[in-house]
Amino acid sequence: MIEITSVEGLPEIRPGDDLAALIAGRAELRDGDVLVVAQKVVSKAEGRVVRLADVEPSDEARRLAGEQDPRRIEVVLRESARIVRARPPLIIAETRHGFVCASAGVDASNAPEPGTVVLLPEDPDASAALLRERLGELTGSEIGVIVSDSFGRAWRRGTTDVAIGLAGIRPLLDLQGERDPVGYELHATVIAVADELAAAAELVLGKTAGTPAAVIRGVDARGEGSAREFVIPEERDLFR
Repeated sequence: MIEITSVEGLPEIRPGDDLAALIAGRAELRDGDVLVVAQKVVSKAEGRVVRLADVEPSDEARRLAGEQDPRRIEVVLRESARIVRARPPLIIAETRHGFVCASAGVDASNAPEPGTVVLLPEDPDASAALLRERLGELTGSEIGVIVSDSFGRAWRRGTTDVAIGLAGIRPLLDLQGERDPVGYELHATVIAVADELAAAAELVLGKTAGTPAAVIRGVDARGEGSAREFVIPEERDLFR
């Protein structure tokens, strides 16, 4: 049986907070559990917050902003490795991590105060690894950690949470060479395990409930890897 339990009672996270200690004090963690933590609280703890009052927009930001705040667009441009598509003020960008997402992950929702935006962690995999190590010290449990964020999907409406950072989790389950019940050999089936866990956790997190972490129990997802494995290599990408 799979159980998904939200971690209740976490305070507003500030730069420098010991996020692992705050979670450990509010969650029962056992060996094999998967902790899913929303990117926003990880970024806040790491100080990845920008005050728009400190941003001077470029001419390009003003051009792309339309009727929106060009300072926010400037932050998006600074966080982007490449602009994939733009229809002002909407920008789809490739981040320095290799993720393709709206606004390069720059978001004003659930920011610590008005006039600020939250950026993605510098290295989400490293963030997950540090959380996992610290939680192991505090609880004595060997767990997996996923840093999740909401992504849109081409050709489908709505967002779903995906893993942008992970530690102690296998990101993908490659079933190539396996056979289905009628004997057909699978040739291209790779399951996005960590993304599925992130999406499942989002069912108890929500975007406005103020609950940024959840524990998943009953799924054996132990392994090693990186969230960068989700990024399709350029030579196999049909849409670049």
